[in-house]
Amino acid sequence: METSVVQKSTAAADKMTTSMTSSVTGMGLGGITGLTAGISTLTCMREQQVTIGGMPTNYVPGLSANYNISSFSQRPGESRRCPPAKAGPTARLQTVGTRLSHSSRNSPNTQYAHNLICKLADQNERRRRQDTIELIPQSYYAQHPLKVELTEFYSRDNAKDHHTDQYDLVNDTVLPNPVIRRGQNFFFAVRFDRTYDKQQDVIRVVFCFGPKPGVTKGTRVVLQVNWNTQQGVFQHPRDVIGMGMGMARSLPQEPTTTVAPTGPVSTICTVGAISCIRETTNYGVRRSSVSNDPLTVSSQNSPLSPHSSETYTTRPIIERYSGTSQHPSFGRSYGSRHGSSQNLASIVQETDKWDISIQRQDGNTITFQVHVPASAPVGIWNCWIQTNRLGQRDNRNDYKCDEDIYVLFNPWCREDAVYMDNDSLRKEYILNDQGKLWCGTWRQPIGRKWIFGQFDDVVLPACMYLLESSGLEHSERGNLVRVVRAISAMINATNETDGLIVGRYDGVYKDGVAPHAWTGSVAILERYLTSGGKSVEYGQCWVFSGLVVTICRALGIPCRSVTNYVSALDTNRTFTVDKFFDRDGNEVPNGPDEDCYDSCWNFHSWNDVWMQRPDLPQGYGGWQIIDSTPQEEAESVNQCGPASVEAVRRGEVGFQFDTPFVFSQLNSELCHFQEEENSDWGFVRMASNQNTVGRKIITKNPNREDDEGDGDLLEITHEYKTIESTSPERLAVIASCRGFQRLQQYYELPDRNNEDVHFDLMDIEIVPYGQPFDCTMNIQNKSNEDRTIWCVLTASSCYYTGAVSSRLRRAQGEFIVRAGQKEVLKLHVTAQEYMDKLVDHAMVKVCAMAYVKQTRQTWSDEDDFSLHKPKLQIQVRGTPAVEQECSATLSFQNPLSVHLTDCYFTVEGPGLQRPRQVKFRDVKPGELVSYQEKFVPTRQGESRIVVTFSSREIDDIIGCTAVTVRG
Repeated sequence: METSVVQKSTAAADKMTTSMTSSVTGMGLGGITGLTAGISTLTCMREQQVTIGGMPTNYVPGLSANYNISSFSQRPGESRRCPPAKAGPTARLQTVGTRLSHSSRNSPNTQYAHNLICKLADQNERRRRQDTIELIPQSYYAQHPLKVELTEFYSRDNAKDHHTDQYDLVNDTVLPNPVIRRGQNFFFAVRFDRTYDKQQDVIRVVFCFGPKPGVTKGTRVVLQVNWNTQQGVFQHPRDVIGMGMGMARSLPQEPTTTVAPTGPVSTICTVGAISCIRETTNYGVRRSSVSNDPLTVSSQNSPLSPHSSETYTTRPIIERYSGTSQHPSFGRSYGSRHGSSQNLASIVQETDKWDISIQRQDGNTITFQVHVPASAPVGIWNCWIQTNRLGQRDNRNDYKCDEDIYVLFNPWCREDAVYMDNDSLRKEYILNDQGKLWCGTWRQPIGRKWIFGQFDDVVLPACMYLLESSGLEHSERGNLVRVVRAISAMINATNETDGLIVGRYDGVYKDGVAPHAWTGSVAILERYLTSGGKSVEYGQCWVFSGLVVTICRALGIPCRSVTNYVSALDTNRTFTVDKFFDRDGNEVPNGPDEDCYDSCWNFHSWNDVWMQRPDLPQGYGGWQIIDSTPQEEAESVNQCGPASVEAVRRGEVGFQFDTPFVFSQLNSELCHFQEEENSDWGFVRMASNQNTVGRKIITKNPNREDDEGDGDLLEITHEYKTIESTSPERLAVIASCRGFQRLQQYYELPDRNNEDVHFDLMDIEIVPYGQPFDCTMNIQNKSNEDRTIWCVLTASSCYYTGAVSSRLRRAQGEFIVRAGQKEVLKLHVTAQEYMDKLVDHAMVKVCAMAYVKQTRQTWSDEDDFSLHKPKLQIQVRGTPAVEQECSATLSFQNPLSVHLTDCYFTVEGPGLQRPRQVKFRDVKPGELVSYQEKFVPTRQGESRIVVTFSSREIDDIIGCTAVTVRG
């Protein structure tokens, strides 16, 4: 066969010089040959070696034994630094370098000799190399590597199979981003500048995650397409991609008569697109989830599959190779219901690795199918296409795809740690973009409508930035336990960290937005993102909980908001909330030693996430508690969880994470101490009718929606604690956690056998905002003698954290209750006495204390309630349609006899209206307010619009209604 000889060319010689220098830097004699042998040994799939005249094309002769190419990088007059000696091919080079370091290298004569030998060696290499070039056929360099012209990720088509079609990023009209779930396959197509040459072209698809991706860390994946066997091509009656200058936006689903096996795929050791560092073999990551359930192999075809589900029930065949030999289990049908249990086990193992296969080829366009393992790190991945000619790795084209690939958790995948097998629960805890957060008191829970908005185009980018700011390593972002623990830490902003939102509980919000003014999470995340990651002001626990739901559901983690009524914050780990009072019934702040900071919140909201716990014994998976409200540091960070709900219920406080803290929130006791001069330590514990916390734990019912009332409340107290609060198991756990048996004597209740006077603080029914109320205490003398009783009754405005804001009214005195008689004490509070003293949630705390002089009987109790505010009514006129303006009328009546100033509405509805704040005029006393809001729906289906009204005199007036939009 005739071969044309390459003419001597200075440009060609310079090209080879650059190639040789970069390839053999630091190598000694036989450097090129040794490097080639090492590459052939390390690669999983050995490339066919091209030889010309019996000489490898990548062999460059003439290297001297003592010739050190790396010395070219040395500047004249500089001493050369040598790294520590290493074993292997470079050992001799290291020895030579060590000898040179002891010589007088910096002297003029020695420096001249060094430069001279380098120049002479270089000239010799040029002569030998030119002799080799003359033997290489011109056709060998005639064809350039493949060049990528266009890529298409079929974002909308992939999204349907991945349950991500509701994300705005997918439906973006400018640059739709693929949003996929791990544990599934997705499709993308590449158009090259010419037809693929099976014998000479090499294609690698590289996926990178994070700033410094690495194969061994699981953040860099190199997939090579191998065409050694018959490629898989799905025949179509017509070409639908690669036509003209553009590419089709979707793949057809037409029936076909034959299905050829897809091209075999292997993951090999190769040079990456970014760092050009040799990588390790056989990429694979460990599963972060553990499941004993058998693998359910679905026969449902992908929406991008070219064949019809009526004709075929199997997915394309994927073959995997290692080296040149075929594995015995290869050739199985992927996704088929046929096959032995051994093949099914092999499928489970193989699905935990990245894979790539050829879906079809049409001219210059190739459609790939990529499998993302169920343990892949979650976040933004980038895709690179590498192409080169066989044996010419130094001449390679790298193409970076413009699209950011969002990889999420997958609750539809059995192999994912977030797998949830109930479709209705997935619909609620993953796909529902609105819900309720619960406030109020345990006797009168109040559901507050909240727009989670996890599909908004600002949410996923904000989530990714928050994960970056959390400090969680990219290689750890496939570990669900670590991810949710990071979420619990990155929501709140403290002095030490830059979180999403700043918590504030004192009612002063002039330099930010009041927590009750938010209608959902989208406005908070958008403000955070557009401000460059600056913490948003302000939020409270229920706002934190709503944000956690948004972030978790956006990432694919099933999540719900949970509220615990009468929630303890035990700061000294005694499993008690201690309050101290002096002889006159006044509370002693922080205790007699000023070191007691216990508190009891009227309600506290946290989150439950659904996940497996491979780090715990079997039976402790399912709902896990995470708390993003900064209450206590864990590992020097304000974070809490995940703590297994089942572990909390059983009192298994030794299981991670932060289980003792959560257990104390639900099982501590309220302990009131009054100053007593006859006590050994100066105080005595008082009896109480209500001395336990965790009175009621609720969440939204996933099967009900109630926009007007609270009919969608679901009590789940039994999931968190045993019904019997005095059970021996509970008391034993508390005793062991306290650790100081000698201190328990101070927490023992006094002997109540000699008590003959019964006290009872009456519950207060619903009190409308602006109306007076009465605090009532009943006293019954059950003895045969008169009793002298000293008592105090106080009403105060308070924050929902239990802290007192202002005293509204107080009454105290001493009187005699006759034998066998009853007395009723009332404290009347008018609207004028509390109007200008109320704070968030309009809560009032009523405290009662009593002391019987004859028997030294002591008693105390307290109760909190919220004043009920009017509902805001929303009426939508007509039938809204997509892209057509419609209006809603907002109305409520001012319940106060004063003007309302600094008024504004906040309106939000997913697919209806982005978060918007509208200033409003002053409202007259008793006026019926009516305001018309216009909006343009952007998507069809059912949604909800949420509105809040705020003013200086009254705030937190909320309304919600369902809106059905036609297409």
